[in-house]
Amino acid sequence: MKIVIVGAGEVGFHIASRLSLENKDVVVVDTSNEALKRVSENLDVQVVKGSGSSPEVLIDAGIKTADILLAVTDSDEANLVACLTCDILSPATKKLARIRLADYDAYHKHFSESAPHINTIINPEIEVVKTIYRLMRVPGSVDVGEFEGGRVKIVGMRLDEESVLAGLKLAELPSRVGGVRPLIAAIVRNGVLIIPHGGDTLKAGDLVYFISEESKMNEVLHLFNRRMKPVKRVLIVGGGRIGSRLADFLESKHIHTKIVEKDTARCRVLAERMNRAVVLCGDGSDQGLLVEENIKDMDVVVSLTDDEETNILVSLLAKSMGAENTITKISKFSYFPLMGTIGVEQVVSPRLSAIDSILQHIRKGKVLSAVSVHGEQAEVIEAVALQTSEIVDTPISKVSFPKGALLICILRDEEVIIPTGESVIRPDDRVIIFATREAVPRIEKMLTVKLEFF
Repeated sequence: MKIVIVGAGEVGFHIASRLSLENKDVVVVDTSNEALKRVSENLDVQVVKGSGSSPEVLIDAGIKTADILLAVTDSDEANLVACLTCDILSPATKKLARIRLADYDAYHKHFSESAPHINTIINPEIEVVKTIYRLMRVPGSVDVGEFEGGRVKIVGMRLDEESVLAGLKLAELPSRVGGVRPLIAAIVRNGVLIIPHGGDTLKAGDLVYFISEESKMNEVLHLFNRRMKPVKRVLIVGGGRIGSRLADFLESKHIHTKIVEKDTARCRVLAERMNRAVVLCGDGSDQGLLVEENIKDMDVVVSLTDDEETNILVSLLAKSMGAENTITKISKFSYFPLMGTIGVEQVVSPRLSAIDSILQHIRKGKVLSAVSVHGEQAEVIEAVALQTSEIVDTPISKVSFPKGALLICILRDEEVIIPTGESVIRPDDRVIIFATREAVPRIEKMLTVKLEFF
């Protein structure tokens, strides 16, 4: 598979990194010598200097033989023109564009149905709002991914000492934990991701990824010493594009929302367009303001300013003052490994949301969604089992899943099946597979065509 990526910023760089490790043919196009130098020095990909909207540059990048064009620069207009140019030069190439401006929201469908034909529009701001809401609905979660329209979830949660699961071997769960039991898909311990086996022991401090049906989530959370609680009051610090999108979304859910914004002119704009949300002009890191707004009574505080250090400070301050949960926006990938160590667990990233959305559209096979786990160490892939796939009509125990991959769920009509070795996947079943980054290429092959050996 050949993929041309226009834009060597954080999103372009990290997508190129993921795809190059999967031995895909990747070409990165950018106008910045510095950005291209970073790509060429760190990744095994080809680079082309120039504008991705230029026909000559795209031809040099091999667009006529490319399977996919990803336009992910920081400019919506440049991404649109790159797709228009690609549509002229190579109509068969699948085109994905990152578009962030809200003015384009109403036209996403139009772009996919007329010229320039863009197969998929990715808006990271819309995706990050969905991520924030998923985290709000599962108290204490670090990661939440949804499948089958939210009916099945994968949740990453820190295991504390008071949990009944702490100190148990996985093989002991059936005998020691009655009623609903979670399917443990992965454990992150000291930064290392582990695909667990029956002999592995759960330890306090582990980040545990488990699968649960939505209807059984409350019972599963009880095992982690957590409980579901309706979100009624939310404080948003930062009234930029993401903050205002989130406030609009929460208004539609009838959640009482307050927005704190420093910029006076922006406060006026927000006050005019919000229906029920309260707009406060002030500094969200001001302890006096937080006390005045009864921070301890807030169910969730969401820090969404454009300054990452401010977001971290606000979250730590809000927690110390009694806020039940905090969610923090971080854009720098280098900050992610540090967040847990300083007590900032619920972190969202527009860039990571964009990468997840893009990956599901470039995976082989009939992939419905792809969710990154623990940064970028693994993926959870939801796909339709095709008749041509080697995973169908064979007991799971006889399917050669690669090391680092685990079939965690089968969705058949309205039935949710936690598989055993005797389970058989049928054509058109939906399957959810957990795979480390190294196992993803093999999983892609398994989801497409049966392999014949002679």
